[in-house]
Amino acid sequence: MAAIGVHLGASCACAAVYKDGRADVVANDAGDRVTPAVVAFSESEEVVGLAAKQSRIRNVSSTVVKVKQILGRSSGDPQAEKYIAESKCSVIEKNGKLQYEIDNKLITPEDVAKLIFSKMKETAQSALGSDVNDVVITVPFDFGENQKNALGEAAAAAGFNVMRLIHEPSAALLAYGIGQDSPTGKSNVLVYKLGGTSLSITVIEVNSGIYRVLATNTDDTIGGVCFTEALAQHLASEFQRSCKHDIRGNPRAMMKLMNSADIAKHSLSTLGSANCFVDSLYDGLDFDCNVSRARFELICSSLFSKCVEAIKKLLQQVGFTADDINKVVLCGGSARIPKLQQLIKDIFPTVELLNSIPPDEVIPIGAAIEAGILLGKENPLLEEEALIECSAKDILLKGVDESGADKFTVLFPSGTPLPARRQHTLHAPGNTSSVCLELYESLGKSPMSEEGKFAQIVLQDLDKKEDGLHDILTVLTMKRDGSLHVTCTDQDTGKCEIITVEVAS
Repeated sequence: MAAIGVHLGASCACAAVYKDGRADVVANDAGDRVTPAVVAFSESEEVVGLAAKQSRIRNVSSTVVKVKQILGRSSGDPQAEKYIAESKCSVIEKNGKLQYEIDNKLITPEDVAKLIFSKMKETAQSALGSDVNDVVITVPFDFGENQKNALGEAAAAAGFNVMRLIHEPSAALLAYGIGQDSPTGKSNVLVYKLGGTSLSITVIEVNSGIYRVLATNTDDTIGGVCFTEALAQHLASEFQRSCKHDIRGNPRAMMKLMNSADIAKHSLSTLGSANCFVDSLYDGLDFDCNVSRARFELICSSLFSKCVEAIKKLLQQVGFTADDINKVVLCGGSARIPKLQQLIKDIFPTVELLNSIPPDEVIPIGAAIEAGILLGKENPLLEEEALIECSAKDILLKGVDESGADKFTVLFPSGTPLPARRQHTLHAPGNTSSVCLELYESLGKSPMSEEGKFAQIVLQDLDKKEDGLHDILTVLTMKRDGSLHVTCTDQDTGKCEIITVEVAS
């Protein structure tokens, strides 16, 4: 029996197959082990992968990139709005759904994801030589139910039998056999994933084969594309210096430079220097430039600092020092960069840094191993209950402090194992007859804003007090599916209000 593991990232997709007790990433028809998650549309066909990425210069408004960022989201979602603002493809809302408008045709994000999954299925089946459809799909830790459902449905529409969705950090641990090779004893593992468009860091406690997320944080302002852009800006400066033309305002020329910078960036992970050549970059002029690894590291030094500072912040959040971490797992294509690996080693000088599997292949390999476990070909150590669902975001209650300023209390920190129950007494001025309690969600990296508010509950007709405070007992229960049940009770009158939020996090 064989099975498949698929990781669909924002910039790339990768498939691994499980057969004869081992999992391996398989190459696509172009011979590449990783496929760009890019789909180009024309009147007669849809092209997926490298060919679509390379033709984007000529076909930018008909080429979809980063579909994972909008999958399962709706208009009004801050992430969706950011994506729409940056997208070179037209994105509109029709019948309550976001859709791409390409050549007068409407295409849903799920349709785009289905085409990428179809490519992954074709790649895996070609390597196996059989029509295997059983698959495990990986999802980011901060994906909500709508996004998970959209991803699963797109895979099913591509003809996959989706056995399970598992979180990317869990897949990374499975790839290295963490929690399986030595099932007794407790250890803390930091999973560091630097993908094309985001940085995710997760601290997981492994205890007797059970994974429990202690803390997680995702920063979508840093990713592999930032390194590519920094290098492309440097190349633009070099072109201006040698050819006396500033091409920074020319989208077509800059996209050519981005493609060249991307290839050079990958080369610099294994070579000491890389050549950037662009045929007819601008006004018929060719561009040829050599970039050393040292120059690249200098250009990106502030980005590297941002990437390692995020580790220190997360350790501080969970109350850990570097010595509390037993292993560090590297995943995501940009975690290949030697300078970044060295900086991480500097933070954890005595900790085992796991990078023997190419970082961009770790997560799909873990998914394929999970698929093998589900088929019963391995010791079924990771049963259903061993993967503990956790809250993806901080859930906070807004109150007021003694000076009248807004005060936010974290009731469910991100990574709280579910189901969970919290009790909190909110104090409100006695001279008011109604109290409004507001609930917010946050990834912990930005100040609270109205966009983070997802629910409110109002207690009315309270007895006013000349002095003293209203004591409002708030009981919150978050279920395994992320839904939140909230009960608010005024301790003096017994007045009570109850609400249920379907998916809080």
